[in-house]
Amino acid sequence: MYQSKVKLFAGRASMELANKIAASYGIPLGNVIINTFSDGEFQPSFEESVRGADVFIIQSTFPPSDNLMELLLMVDAAKRASARRIVAIMPYFGLARQDRKDKPRVPIGAKLVANMLAAAGVTRIMTMDLHADQIQGFFEVPVDHLFASTIFIPYIKSLNLKNLTMASPDMGGTKRANAYAKFLHAEVAVCYKQRKKANVIEDMFLIGDVEGRDVIIIDDMVDTAGTLVKAAEIMKEKGALSVRAIATHPILSGDAYQRIQNSKLTELIVTDSIPLSQQSDKIKVISVADLFSNIIKKVFNHESISESFIY
Repeated sequence: MYQSKVKLFAGRASMELANKIAASYGIPLGNVIINTFSDGEFQPSFEESVRGADVFIIQSTFPPSDNLMELLLMVDAAKRASARRIVAIMPYFGLARQDRKDKPRVPIGAKLVANMLAAAGVTRIMTMDLHADQIQGFFEVPVDHLFASTIFIPYIKSLNLKNLTMASPDMGGTKRANAYAKFLHAEVAVCYKQRKKANVIEDMFLIGDVEGRDVIIIDDMVDTAGTLVKAAEIMKEKGALSVRAIATHPILSGDAYQRIQNSKLTELIVTDSIPLSQQSDKIKVISVADLFSNIIKKVFNHESISESFIY
């Protein structure tokens, strides 16, 4: 009887994480080269046979858009090379903030990405901490939506904070903060913010008591870090003993690194779903390599992955 085999490949944006996943899984990362033309056009090429194989392609799709295009081209190449199954592993799913029409005449970018991946030939998606859970419904193929809480909660427990409060930086994240608080038997606080435009906070108010508490702000991503820094400042003013932040995806654009370094935050804990462009003594990175490696094994062996979810 024919037995399929697993092959792991990576795009250039996630090469470091992919090497960790491959090492954890116990197989070498597959050989793929990217040929680049003088005008910037590029062409991926698998330098080994993938015929009949279960191909897992690891690539986070943060800007520039070349990262998404590279993933699409690799999926297409695997399909045309007769791969048995093609799984796109997207630790960070780009354009996820465009999950709905929040005003007239704007695109739903997350749905567009889903359509392009389907057209390219993916048979499964594996991602982590989507900005909006409903994005899973944009796909007509199975989606394994993993939670970074699997690795964050053990770290929080290791801090031994006896007066813990979990906080959300905005109203949209209250479900996530409440889930952590329920699991850790902690209290909850919420920040209410008003924006003039994207990435610019007009005003922020705190709902909940943080006096004498060790606060951990939880979010799915950190971009400019303006929200986290403002929230930490308000919480310290309200008497918090310490303020930490956990964000799965460290986008960290603009002056984010400088803001974090000069902030009231004790530390920012992130994953390696997106590689850091700078190092900071206030930023701690926890790898998701073992988590993805474990899920790849379960998916390949058609095993349940439900036990891998904390919430």
